Amino acid sequence: MSRTIVALDFSSKEEVLNFLAKFDEPVYVKIGMELTYACGLDMVREVKAAGHKVFLDLKLHDIPNTVKGGMKNLARLGVDIVNCHCAGGIEMMKAAKQGIIEGTPEGQEPAKLIGVTVLTSTSQEAMNEELGIPGEVIDTVVHYARNAKEAGLDGVVCSVHEAKAIHEACGDDFLTVTPGIRLANNSVDDQKRVATPEYAKEQGCDMIVVGRSITKAENPYETYRMIEEAMN
Repeated sequence: MSRTIVALDFSSKEEVLNFLAKFDEPVYVKIGMELTYACGLDMVREVKAAGHKVFLDLKLHDIPNTVKGGMKNLARLGVDIVNCHCAGGIEMMKAAKQGIIEGTPEGQEPAKLIGVTVLTSTSQEAMNEELGIPGEVIDTVVHYARNAKEAGLDGVVCSVHEAKAIHEACGDDFLTVTPGIRLANNSVDDQKRVATPEYAKEQGCDMIVVGRSITKAENPYETYRMIEEAMN
């Protein structure tokens, strides 16, 4: 199973198709806000039709009924993973899960629903002082993860540094999807809590999301294969 999700952080259909043409096999990709807002959900349908698996990263966060309706429509796309914010609370997450169940076409596997804990761009100082959440980041992340499990979610988005604690709190079968992955020689850009693929594997991360380290590489497919080998 692929444990590396390639972030398609592009702004046009042409960029996406040119990038995916460099790969010799179907891959797991992340389609987020940038690409969705530029190209619409037809981009998701086209990528799925080409045989790739899709993590649709739109981070739904609203009142429960609105999130349920949104997830119901997203489920019809046949994506493999979709997410919402844990900060929306347990009832909202339960509504999101129900929306996926109701929206999944008969005979299809429902998308896995994961909750966003604390963004990997958020430092402890920002969490404490700007968001008004006291304590350590890891404590908030694990608390959110427990809420997500109670709501029936399949896992969470977290940083590499929290994956081990989440598995200890929520079980080994609770999915940890970790962004903020950089190769050792790459810039961390706007991320705060980052790590290498090797460290991610060591910490028990189930899947990693890799963007610029692959998309900006001289040979994206070769880099992807190298990261996959490190994870497996």
